[in-house]
Amino acid sequence: MRERFPRVVAVVAGLSFVGLGLWAFLDSRSFFEQIAPWRPYNEHFLHDVGAFQIGLGAVLLLTVVSSDVLFVSLGGVGIGSAMHALAHVIDQGNGGRDSDPIILGILALVVLVAAWYRRGARRAT
Repeated sequence: MRERFPRVVAVVAGLSFVGLGLWAFLDSRSFFEQIAPWRPYNEHFLHDVGAFQIGLGAVLLLTVVSSDVLFVSLGGVGIGSAMHALAHVIDQGNGGRDSDPIILGILALVVLVAAWYRRGARRAT
């Protein structure tokens, strides 16, 4: 029970975070109307909220498949960062700087490569 309960919570909460995050990211107007009707409506803000919710869910789900804290942290943050970079690509022209997608994309890529490298390094030992 001590081992199973936290894992079940991690999976259920992780899937909930990812699901709500995807909803905010992919259909921000519906998410705004049904879940978060704080005016004014801001599509980019909801894309960011979705990106970070997906990252939080990814961290929880990765804990179920790995006990390597560094891999889990890098993986979850990398996934959230990649979604954040994608939000800036999608919303380009609605504000922000032209360089945001590039800078955020590079950051996400570096973090994801570090997670991939960490996972491979841990398997090799």
